[in-house]
Formats: sequence, C-alpha cells, structure tokens
Amino acid sequence: MPKPTLTTESGAPVADNQNSATAGVGGPLLLQDQHLLEKLARFNRERIPERVVHARGSGAHGYFEVTDDVTGFTRADFLGSVGRRTPVFARFSTVADSLGGADAVRDPRGFALKFYTDEGNYDLVGNNTPVFFIKDPIKFPDFIHSQKRDPFTGVQEPDNVWDFWAHSPEATHQITWLMGDRGIPASYRHMNGYGSHTYQWTNAAGEAFFVKYHFKTNQGIRCLSSEQAAEQVGKDANSHQRDLVQAIERGVNPSWTLYVQIMPAAEAPSYRFNPFDLTKVWPHADYPLQRVGRLVLDRNPDNVFAEVEQAAFSPNNFVPGIGPSPDKMLQGRLFAYADAHRYRLGVNHTQLPINAPKFEAANYGRDGLMATRNGSRHAKNYEPNSYDGPVQTDQPLSAPLAVAGHTGTHEAPAHTKDDDFFQAGELYRLMSEEEKKRLVANIAGGLSQVSRDDVIEKNLAHFHAADPDYGKRVEAAVRELRDS
Repeated sequence: MPKPTLTTESGAPVADNQNSATAGVGGPLLLQDQHLLEKLARFNRERIPERVVHARGSGAHGYFEVTDDVTGFTRADFLGSVGRRTPVFARFSTVADSLGGADAVRDPRGFALKFYTDEGNYDLVGNNTPVFFIKDPIKFPDFIHSQKRDPFTGVQEPDNVWDFWAHSPEATHQITWLMGDRGIPASYRHMNGYGSHTYQWTNAAGEAFFVKYHFKTNQGIRCLSSEQAAEQVGKDANSHQRDLVQAIERGVNPSWTLYVQIMPAAEAPSYRFNPFDLTKVWPHADYPLQRVGRLVLDRNPDNVFAEVEQAAFSPNNFVPGIGPSPDKMLQGRLFAYADAHRYRLGVNHTQLPINAPKFEAANYGRDGLMATRNGSRHAKNYEPNSYDGPVQTDQPLSAPLAVAGHTGTHEAPAHTKDDDFFQAGELYRLMSEEEKKRLVANIAGGLSQVSRDDVIEKNLAHFHAADPDYGKRVEAAVRELRDS
C-alpha cells in the first residue's frame, strides 16, 4: 500500500520534510517556511513545565577572563582587552532524559554559557561534542522523538533510535563520538565544551570571520565505561550535580581554556566541505586553535530552581562583533530556543534575575505574564515617538551574510568532499585498538536489539562506508549478539 501524504497541521501536503527553505542554496533560513516554524513551535510546546530537551541540568556562576588579544577578529567589547573579566553563568545538562533522570548516562551534554557583558547578554549554547546528529533543523523534532520514550511502551526503544539513524547517514560521525570512550563523562568538570556551530566574528574594520569555539577542560578528560556508569547510577543518580556543587564548595573551582578556530569569510565558499555543516569538524591542520581566555566557575547557585531551572539561553542573544553564520541548525535554533523560553517561562523571562542583563533593558516591551518592568508614568510603548524613547543605532551587530538564488527548500551547497562518512572514518582510525573494541561493543549492544533486519542493514552500511574495518567489526558483533 502507498504511504499516506505528510501534511501540515492545516492539512496542506508537505513537499520537503528533509530540508528547510533558504534564501538561495547556501543562504539563511526563511521566515516564510511555514512547515519548519510549525514543527519547531509545536515541538517547543510538547512538555510542561520542564525543558523539552536538556531538562536535567546543573549550573554555576563564574567569570571569563581574556588572556590573548583577538581584537583583530572581533569588536566584541568583552573580548577587547587582555585581563578583562566578564561575569558568566554556566549550565550543563544531559539531552534526552527527563528532569528525574540519572547523570551518568550515555548522552551528549549541553554546555551553555551566559556572558553578562556591558553590551548586553551574550549566550553561547553548545555541547560537549563538536558535532551533532543532523544538519537541518527541520529534522530536529523527529530526531528527539526517536530518542525519547516510546508513546506506547513508555521507555526508550532501540527500534526508534536506530531506525531514525538508519535514515540519517549524516549521524554516523556523532554516533561514533557518542558510542566511544567520551560518551559518558565522569563529571561535568572533566569534559570539554564546544560551541559546535559555526559563528561569525566581525572586527572594527567590518571584516568578517567564521569561528568555532573550543573550551578545553583544565581538569583533564575523564570518562566512564558503560559498566562503570551503570554502577555509578546505581550508587548515586545525581553524581554530576553532587560533584559540581561539592567541588566549588571546597574551593576547587573548575576551569576551561577557550580556543577558537578562525576562518576568513572569503574562504568558506571554496572550502573542501561545507564549513557550516554541524555534522563535521574543521581539521586543526587547516585552522589551528588560537587561545582566547579562560572560563572559571567559582560560585554555586543559592537556589537551583531560580537560577538553574529558570536560566534561559538563546543563541540569538548576540553582542556587537558576534553574529550567526548560515549554519542551518544554528539558524533554526535562533528561533526555537527563544520560543521555548517564551512558552516555558513566559514572554518576560528576560526580566528574571538570572536572565536579566547587567543594565536595565531599554525597549518597548510591556505587559504579559509576570511583567515586572513598568516604566515611568508617561513612558510610551511604541516607536518612533516624540517623547525621547530609546532609538535604534543603525549599526549592525555583525557583517551581513551574502545570499543568491531562489527561495525554496534546498540541500546544502555542494563542496568537493561533502559526504557523510569520511570524518566518522577518520575519528575511528584515530582510536587505539582498545578504544575500537569498546566503541564496537557499545554500538552492537543497542543495534542488536533492533527488531527489523532492514534497519540493522542500513546502519551497518553507514559504518562500512565510514571505514571497512569499522563496519566489519560492528557487523560481526551484532551477528554474534543476535545469534546468542
């Protein structure tokens, strides 16, 4: 029987459920893409009151100190002088589980930072991995649904997890990260953080650069095997939260050194693969790490609900000198994160102390649930006006992004080496023999539980495409487990 036609909420047929509409082949996303906005907006409203993703989290206050001059690349004021310190709030989290889940599980970790700068809040929302499972936000709700609890059984089902990955070859790189030795950090202090996405920096002369953020832990990388993690969860489901609180209370303040990779904007179109593809990393040989500063966490929240649960990070909170790139996943998150907070915390969530900038925001937002900023008796709530209200600066925060072509749903622009498997293969070949054995065992443990042979075969084909030895080992391990 033919499959039914996929439709929007209003019943209109969906032409493309794999690619968001863009301004030209490589341009930013379009607000007119009703299907994308509907999917993201509906997805953000599926859980109440905890976060849809990253529900289980821990946080701490601290500061960021500039150690190296980067003024040649960005005019961001908080990065403008060596020795400059900026207050920061950090939130770490697991992704898929609920607020009541355990800490020591195999899952990416959120790594979100709020910089309280003199030019407004700058939010950097990333993970402890430099890549992700998908490259287009239109697939994000489907991806998370496949990883969440099944609507019938009420538990996470290998059938759903691996079926989505079977249809998403671009996930192979992140799967290799997740199922490898770094898939379960021993604590939040002992993992790296990444901006993951590509961002844009603009200097005082108006020159644009694309950047990737790398926060390298100064505590050293420490991870747990699957067996160690299972034992840890049985002893203390709150192990990461407890470790972070106790370390800071003892004065053992965790820290990370920030490095960036910097690509001149003019080099992006001709780079050998799409530099805005979230499933790929930039090789350090092409764009070496350049040190920027250090992040230090030195104060625990006084109230977890008020500060950790009500913290709202939005990647569209930029400051002058920093802006977005055409990274499609980033473009989708520019809308989705802020919209999630408006739903979960209310339209005035930026007035909460943990989210408020260092100075009182000056705009015409009024009223709404939990409004606390009333303004003076004669303050106007419209613009332009004749009453000396705040006005625009006419100075863009970042350089404009060039666009060309026709509107519509497009796959990303093709580069010379834009396949979904080569970086997964490179990562596999970097591993030691023992690391490879653990990686294969972790993958086979889940894939062997899948009920459909065709789903297993599609996933095995991805590993074979990444590296023949990789695929051969996973296939043999899966067969052995299924025959036992």
